[in-house]
Amino acid sequence: MYIGRSFGRARVSRTLGCRSFATVQNASSGFKIPVIDFAKYRASKSTQEKQETARAIVDAFKTSGFIYVSQHGIPAEKVQNAFKKSAEFFSLPNEVKETLAWEDPRSNRGYVRIGRERVTQATNADEIAALRNKSPDFKETMEIGRDWDSEWKNMWPEESVAPAFKSTMLDFFKTCHNLHFELMRSIALGLDLEETFFDDKIDKQCHNLRLLSYPPILREKLNGVDQARAGAHSDYGTLTLLLQDSVGGLEVQEPGTGIYHPATPIPGTIVINVGDLLSRWSNDVLRSTLHRVVAPPAHAISETEEVTPARQSIAFFSNPNFDAEIACLPNCGAEAKYPPVQTEAYIVRRLSETYTM
Repeated sequence: MYIGRSFGRARVSRTLGCRSFATVQNASSGFKIPVIDFAKYRASKSTQEKQETARAIVDAFKTSGFIYVSQHGIPAEKVQNAFKKSAEFFSLPNEVKETLAWEDPRSNRGYVRIGRERVTQATNADEIAALRNKSPDFKETMEIGRDWDSEWKNMWPEESVAPAFKSTMLDFFKTCHNLHFELMRSIALGLDLEETFFDDKIDKQCHNLRLLSYPPILREKLNGVDQARAGAHSDYGTLTLLLQDSVGGLEVQEPGTGIYHPATPIPGTIVINVGDLLSRWSNDVLRSTLHRVVAPPAHAISETEEVTPARQSIAFFSNPNFDAEIACLPNCGAEAKYPPVQTEAYIVRRLSETYTM
């Protein structure tokens, strides 16, 4: 429980009464990211009991597009082990990691070296290439999909090189899918749909488990315009589950103002945000909010130079089934803002725009 504790510009508070949800709030603007205890939803036996949590989640997704979830059911030991194995992978020699290099946006699997991806909201290929050359994302990633896919295969390091890496990540992938499934049920309830509305539209596990490593970097390299560890962007799918270390750097743009606020790490929680396809599904009732990763405070290594600390995070990009048609939900407006789109076509297009081949 976090009551009245300050985190930089953010402040954590607790609202007393029948609905008790902590919030991380910027006192000057009123922008807040609520911290929602998911245990009540998970333990509830009746729809009525679940509605309180479901409404809180949907209310937050209508405003900031972000929540923190506590009591989410993923054991701390499992999270810690996933981070440990991720760190071990990124510590491998570059020549080993490059044998697993990401190859195709349709697959979206494998190792992505620093500078290869430039996340952005731009869609023009030349504009994105210019951004990548001017201000590449200072991160490396490992992308993992469902392991039984008949067409696209995961790219695993040898067991002798990275012991238990594959088994750890496959187990974590399944664990995150299960939480995503529960969260989507809560969203259905919060939108006054049947709780199982999304079940047959998200059950094929067409997700992406992304391990992220932000190596230390000279502060001067992040001083340019549009320079960041990861540029401002929205995510592509239904929900993103983000587990971050204590270093920080994630910032969320306040809708309507363009002001960025820190999504400060809170131990034991997972940051959850709405992706583009869920926003389209809901006719923009639920917000897919821009966010970025900036450098945390640096420390001096000489009289003239500072270096940022290393940062780790794990993102689980949850998607609808690739063959699902995303069209305006029946109770999210009389007129659809967007034409229907197939999940796979949308995600492959976005990935094709942000990567260099």
